[in-house]
Amino acid sequence: MTIQNVELGLYIDFPTYEKLELSEWADAVDAMKSLEEGAISNITEQRQVGHYWLRNPDLAADRERDAIYDTFASITDLEQQLQSQQFTTLLMVGIGGSALGPQFLVDALPPTDNGLSIRFLDNTDPDGFDVVLQSMVPQKTVVAVVSKSGGTKETRNAMLEVEAWYARNQLDFSKYAIAITVEGSKLDKMAESSGWITRLHLWNWVGGRTSITGVVGLLPLIFLNRDWRAFLEGAKLMDDWTRPLQLDNPALQMANLWFLEGKGQGERNMVVLPYKDALGLFGKYLQQLIMESIGKRFDREGNIVSQGLTVYGNKGSTDQHAFVQQLRDGRHDFFTVLIGVLEDRRNHLPKVLVEDDIGAGEYLLGFLLGTRHALMEAGRTVSTLVLNNLNEKSIGALVALFERAVGLYAERLNINAYDQPGVEAGKRAAAEMLELRSRILRGDDVEAADPFDVWMWTKHQQINASQ
Repeated sequence: MTIQNVELGLYIDFPTYEKLELSEWADAVDAMKSLEEGAISNITEQRQVGHYWLRNPDLAADRERDAIYDTFASITDLEQQLQSQQFTTLLMVGIGGSALGPQFLVDALPPTDNGLSIRFLDNTDPDGFDVVLQSMVPQKTVVAVVSKSGGTKETRNAMLEVEAWYARNQLDFSKYAIAITVEGSKLDKMAESSGWITRLHLWNWVGGRTSITGVVGLLPLIFLNRDWRAFLEGAKLMDDWTRPLQLDNPALQMANLWFLEGKGQGERNMVVLPYKDALGLFGKYLQQLIMESIGKRFDREGNIVSQGLTVYGNKGSTDQHAFVQQLRDGRHDFFTVLIGVLEDRRNHLPKVLVEDDIGAGEYLLGFLLGTRHALMEAGRTVSTLVLNNLNEKSIGALVALFERAVGLYAERLNINAYDQPGVEAGKRAAAEMLELRSRILRGDDVEAADPFDVWMWTKHQQINASQ
């Protein structure tokens, strides 16, 4: 069954359409309504969850609404302020949701006339820093450091590397730097005291993986010279479409598909195949949105449930020559979401015929439809999402569709989609490993430590001793 939204130019075929029992999802729909009305939905951290307010501020209470509108005004002022400085590149420094969302947008929506080139530092890899920094001119580069708490180590490390890069070029880093952070954070205070260009604020009620419709996503759109208001409008229209408890709610259908295919326990993986180069990073973006939200050991009552939904993704038709062989003939441990775009070229150049009256775009669509039928013939479940074209509005709608599906699915499972205790555990373990390195260098007794850890630090020190 295919459902559609003409205003958004979006169509979705759900093979499980008739299997949606609305009564089973009524509580989840009610919980999402309470979330949007300001209930404490992130129970672990006792926080509201307000990313839906970012594209419809009138849903929020007065203080949050005013803060959102103030941010819209601030980024518009910043755009006008920097136009006179003739920057050619925006460097975004962040990790996780502070990088994956913007990277996806930059890939999906290339710069229009006078738009800036946008680069990213999203790790703590010195080689990675060097490759990116060597590709830019510091005098023409403005830097946005994105960290909600201001204490994320990978982001801090990258920021210090960038600061050193400016210093090597006899430039004052503060004259090129923008902070994107929570008001009063370490980063916010440092940016204020050092005289950075400006500080744009994030909020504790918006998580990193759902921050794409806030300043984290809007800033790159502005510097790409893209219509950020259309991006928000697309997300808002999708939110309006996906609120009701009804069969033609695509987010409800999507969450129900996940539930049925995985038997409520994530027993099958989701393979996302967008047939468009511009959507090549969408699977990677969804990995964080879905797996960090759904991958939880405990439910809200503290019961061990070990939930999750593993997401794999690349792009078609590239992967018809890679893992589609296994999808059709191998293990049946997955379901597939195909994504197609009907408009072949956004720049409307003349079609190049590659065979009779067929162009490359027809071939791309043919491969999507062919893969769909090949998988269905093998008894695989395939859902297909089709966009008329790829623009700010349709991308906003695509993001909001999956955000709502995640929220509904988590409510059905009775888990908190908006905390990330496993990520925090990894950070604590990393700090312990760095402390072990210090003990080794001091010559302390490390006999009780894991021998492999000790060997790794010792070898690392030997190889990098000359630096």
